[in-house]
Amino acid sequence: MVQLPIYLDYNSTTPCDTRVIEVMLPYFAKNFGNAASKTHSFGWLAEEAVDYAREQIADLIGAETKEIIFTSGATESANLALKGVVEAYASKGNHIITCNIEHKAVLDTCKHLEKQGVEVSYLPVNTEGLISPQQVEDAIRSNTVLIAFMYANNETGTVLPVREIGNVARKHNVLFFSDATQAVGKIPVDVNKDNIDIMAFSSHKLYGPKGVGALYVRRKSPRVKLVAQIDGGAHERGMRSGTLNVPGIVGFGKAAEICKKELEKEASNLSGLRDKLESTLLQLGKVYVNGSTGHRLPNVTNLSFKNVQGQALMTSINKELAVSSGSACTSASLEPSYVLKALTLDDDLAHSSIRFSLGRFTTEDEIDYTIQQVSLKLKQLREINPVGIYNNS
Repeated sequence: MVQLPIYLDYNSTTPCDTRVIEVMLPYFAKNFGNAASKTHSFGWLAEEAVDYAREQIADLIGAETKEIIFTSGATESANLALKGVVEAYASKGNHIITCNIEHKAVLDTCKHLEKQGVEVSYLPVNTEGLISPQQVEDAIRSNTVLIAFMYANNETGTVLPVREIGNVARKHNVLFFSDATQAVGKIPVDVNKDNIDIMAFSSHKLYGPKGVGALYVRRKSPRVKLVAQIDGGAHERGMRSGTLNVPGIVGFGKAAEICKKELEKEASNLSGLRDKLESTLLQLGKVYVNGSTGHRLPNVTNLSFKNVQGQALMTSINKELAVSSGSACTSASLEPSYVLKALTLDDDLAHSSIRFSLGRFTTEDEIDYTIQQVSLKLKQLREINPVGIYNNS
């Protein structure tokens, strides 16, 4: 028996794994110490727990323990990375290279920096949402201090050629930052093999608690410098002041450990379920996959349903299926997703897109039910023909 509603919005957030909750619980009441308290056992226990979590998280991405800086989440991590680099390397230059499908945490930070005189190049993606390493190399200037590209896109699941971009950055002695929020814990990520110098990611995307994230900052070859954006205590190697969220960090560490152990099996299972959902819905006709099908996360499919009003389709299924629309409500009127528009989709297709993102607790029965409901609602809406354009051509 399928329990409703079915959650298929794992790219937005994930439920806390019960194994994660279990290890967190003692740090709320029994072991409640401040990790910065160095004079008694309560602080020592907290510091020990944080250090162990740092090891677990570093192990997941191939980093050294001291290269993990704890933050409140990936948005803060991205802000610290971009703003911190610009300030620290101001004498070298003031040019950043990024792309037009980055998360708003990166795009809005870049817009903020532009107001302060920083030059930002926003490279366009192709129709699959991919960037070529040559595009990046061609955009490098003498004053370029940072190249910033996401590892995987949150809307389409498209995985960018991060390793190749990292090679370009290293060749030209430019720092490379990646927002890997959607990638870490889903696919193998290795900061050294990928030549990533700074990387943001978040606990709640990999079955850990909300409110805690990390920033990987390379310590050697090269040693990355960042100017802190929060002052008040010189915590986290002087890069991020503030009392550490010990229970959250403990949970983050356990979540990372589980992901490393189960990643391969989980990815195989999810890609199988995703492919079943996608291939069956494509048979309905006039259904299109957005983004790359050859380079993407194993748990995501973003589909556009032609000749149906996107909001009507969403409304018809959202009581039973928790999914995300590819259209972003940015004002009183619906605006098409800037990511899908960057892929040159027309407004109708962009408005009628739905992101299905599966996760650890998704079952085959849930996928079967989803197929049944989407097929039924799509057929009904097309028969009603609300857009007045449906035909068999």
